[in-house]
Amino acid sequence: MPPHSTPSYTLPNLPPPVELETIPVLKALARANRALAELKGAAKSIPNQGILIDTLALQEAKASSEIENIVTTQDELFQADLFPEGPGSPAAKEVALYRDALRLGFHQLRDTQGLITNRTIVEMFQLLKSRDDGFRTQEGTELKNDRTGETVYIPPQNRREIESLMAKLEVFINDDSVSDLDPLIKMAIIHHQFESIHPFPDGNGRIGRILNVLYLTRTGLLDIPILYLSRHITSTKNDYYRLLQAVRDDGVWEDWVLYFLEAVATTSQMTLQLIEGLRAQMADYKKRMRADLRKIYSQDLLNNLFRHPYTRIDYVMQDLHVSRPTATKYLDQLAESGFVTKHQAGRNNYYINGPLVVSPGRRRWCCSPRLAQAQVRPNSRSITSPSHTGDWRIQFLFRTYAICMATRHATYRSGVRLLCRPSGEAVDRTDQR
Repeated sequence: MPPHSTPSYTLPNLPPPVELETIPVLKALARANRALAELKGAAKSIPNQGILIDTLALQEAKASSEIENIVTTQDELFQADLFPEGPGSPAAKEVALYRDALRLGFHQLRDTQGLITNRTIVEMFQLLKSRDDGFRTQEGTELKNDRTGETVYIPPQNRREIESLMAKLEVFINDDSVSDLDPLIKMAIIHHQFESIHPFPDGNGRIGRILNVLYLTRTGLLDIPILYLSRHITSTKNDYYRLLQAVRDDGVWEDWVLYFLEAVATTSQMTLQLIEGLRAQMADYKKRMRADLRKIYSQDLLNNLFRHPYTRIDYVMQDLHVSRPTATKYLDQLAESGFVTKHQAGRNNYYINGPLVVSPGRRRWCCSPRLAQAQVRPNSRSITSPSHTGDWRIQFLFRTYAICMATRHATYRSGVRLLCRPSGEAVDRTDQR
């Protein structure tokens, strides 16, 4: 790689000096805004918003990392979250860091009263990559096609230019007077600009995807960060990279904006179905717990089972403010009644809310609410339901997000982490499978 690469694209002033509110864009915009508004309303139906924030953030972390070929199983991911002090898999730990970076961004957004600052962006990068530096200082960064080795894009190289571009982007993100474009159109512009600046030595794709949901929250289109586009990008990866580069090569902004609006509309609808399934699942558990475990039932205990699909005694103690013996009694009674399944890891017990967990060995979802009849096989890390005669309204959490997605990766094997290449951020993976 040459020490002084010449950037292959001159980044535009913001907003770009082109017509973006075309008729096709306005039509797609209306659909995306309707879907997003419906999702925002549905999210309010979940009594504890933390359930949505925590569970969706963890799934987003997994999906976003998969784009960078950091692949982990559902079980590894929850285990790393459950026992952070344990050895765990490197991929699961890196996915957990992404989740933590997303949380940091959301907390900072609230602390700054709705501002997404470059300081926050740098702090998210530092947490994600476990580093203490910031924007790139070394020249020579090139993005290459992973299959052919061809250089497809050379981002800005000079540190001062990177800092100047990021300062302008910060203004565009936070100062609504700069442009009267619809926020969803602005989000598409922001994402393209950030990825084209490519400000960090690594982690740009994941930080850029966090910015998407933070921006939706900053603009009030969402109250909480629950819309994540990574699954859509994963399933349309070739289009994503092709359209990203088409703006740089040919100035084709309309197709890029249309792609983003379709991603918002589609993902909003999928997330809406997820919330509806979660709400039905919680209602079913609430009814059954009141009938079977009236003495220990509480809304806080119910929330714990859904906020932590893998839960432990310490979580119940913290959430319900009870003693260890009491928390142990609650979880053991829940296990005996079939609401959770009890497992052991070393000297620690943990409990799985089965209907919220993907069965990695089966690549499917168990749709029966009759968890008491489920057969759990810890060695294979799979949950097998004896029948599908239950209420099909009650689906696994993340059904619409994850179903069949694993099959899009040619290298995927059930229950096995295959590939972890955290250095691949500076590679265009248009042809990666």
